[in-house]
Amino acid sequence: MKTLISLPPLFPSKALRKPAKISARARSSDDGIPADEVRVLAKFKSRHNDIRVLEVSRRADHPFAGSRLLLLDAPGNIHSISFLLRTLTSTYFDVFASLPPLLPPGPVGVLGFGAGSAARLLLHLYPHREVHGWELDPSVISVAGEYFGLKKLQKQHPRKLFVYVGDALEEADVEGGFAGVLVDLFMKGRVVRELQEEEGWERVRRTLRRGGRVMVNCGGRCVEAEDGGDGGAVMEETLAAMGRVFGADKVFVLRLGGGDGVVAMTGEEPDFRAWKEGLVEGLRGYVDMWVPLGSWKS
Repeated sequence: MKTLISLPPLFPSKALRKPAKISARARSSDDGIPADEVRVLAKFKSRHNDIRVLEVSRRADHPFAGSRLLLLDAPGNIHSISFLLRTLTSTYFDVFASLPPLLPPGPVGVLGFGAGSAARLLLHLYPHREVHGWELDPSVISVAGEYFGLKKLQKQHPRKLFVYVGDALEEADVEGGFAGVLVDLFMKGRVVRELQEEEGWERVRRTLRRGGRVMVNCGGRCVEAEDGGDGGAVMEETLAAMGRVFGADKVFVLRLGGGDGVVAMTGEEPDFRAWKEGLVEGLRGYVDMWVPLGSWKS
């Protein structure tokens, strides 16, 4: 029997009904990848993270075949993904990339830049937008430059992509405010604690210009925390705090990966038909998956 590498979940899309379970542990599992089809490109510990970069063979019979993956924290949750031969990822990063048609003119902030998966999609699909990204760990930015093409992306978009090292909730802001903010902030395998409190979301809300929206990766049951905490409970607390700050009638929820992953969005209920028409074909299916927070059941 082949040794299989199981991978922690990255909230695959609705089309991937069986979410890829990804952890750095080798085990026998139907959803794993043969170990000889996964190559470890980097493995080290920084001040903030246990960092691993994996490359999945294009021959692998797996949704992540042909990708590079950035794994952070001890459980090894995936924080970034890039494919050599395609742009869309069939993960929550594609949901993030559906946001700009709903936004007013202006820059987009990425809080929790990782290796730049969200920024890459935004710049490819909406090259007129400025993207400003914040990442706490400078080692992650170094890895992004070496293994995920960040340096090349910055050269291609010198006046559109701006990357900062620092605490996103403390520092993220631009003159005039963001048109939209993508929030993907995790620490030690869980959504950062500030986002289970109203104050954290008040900080984010204050960075928006009029008509701006927030879209956030809320995690879910599939996210493995270092302290063994319940990812589902953290997700519920995060959504509740968003509802208190933005108004429950102005928060919408989308399930991914068979329900194990949740993305949330703020703002007035959009014109779903017009939104869909403003998206490329591979993103339109997500529009139909949003439901109001008030009618959503975990």
